[in-house]
Amino acid sequence: MKLFRLEYRDRVAILKLNRGITNALNLQLVNQLAENLQKVRDDSDVHSLVLGSSNDKFFSIGFDIPELFQLVRKDFKVFYQAFNRVCMDLYTFPKPAIAAITGHAIAGGCILALCCDYRFIAEGRKLMGLNEIKLGVPVPYPGDCILRHVVGTRNAREIMSTGEFYHPRKLLQLGLVDQVLPLEQVLPKSIEKARLLGALPHKAFGAIKSNRVEMVEAQILIHLVEKEHFFLECWYSDEAREELKEAIKKF
Repeated sequence: MKLFRLEYRDRVAILKLNRGITNALNLQLVNQLAENLQKVRDDSDVHSLVLGSSNDKFFSIGFDIPELFQLVRKDFKVFYQAFNRVCMDLYTFPKPAIAAITGHAIAGGCILALCCDYRFIAEGRKLMGLNEIKLGVPVPYPGDCILRHVVGTRNAREIMSTGEFYHPRKLLQLGLVDQVLPLEQVLPKSIEKARLLGALPHKAFGAIKSNRVEMVEAQILIHLVEKEHFFLECWYSDEAREELKEAIKKF
């Protein structure tokens, strides 16, 4: 089952999450995202990427908690490592990457958006945030480090410590998004930005992007195994199990 829609427009690859309304993240979706990123990376006719959703309700709700909650530790570890790996693939993607956020971007969905170079969100009640603290787990380490780099330590502290969701205007104020647009303009403006960036000298853009992300990437990779182990300890703790059970009721 294909969980993404991939189309091309003016040398821009438009990759849309397409797993129901919520685009909840499971191993199949994460693996397909990795495959699509590799396909776009290897296609010399494609100069940039737009990551979006097939609907205007959710960009992604984040982890598929009802499915992942049932997994034994070794199977959840496979998923979690694959998620972190694809986040790093997207964050270090050598071509311009724009997140077209037409719906809520929650937790893991918010992290995917953060891994892109720019984030354009629809105005209105489109929420974005990292609520992991309310589930008894830390923000995945790549997302934590990338968030600090994007919005600064003070804003990152508030976002991660409270687990709150934010409306578009507050997201713009915090630096989580770059533009707030009418819903119907999010995808066209994202494609336009991707096209403009993709028309720039490719090697120079790749080098500039690499210079921007390489220190964050290095920090993540040094500590990732240790941080993944700690996340799993939290995920299977009694405290998190109770919080996750409550979250499943609302999923």
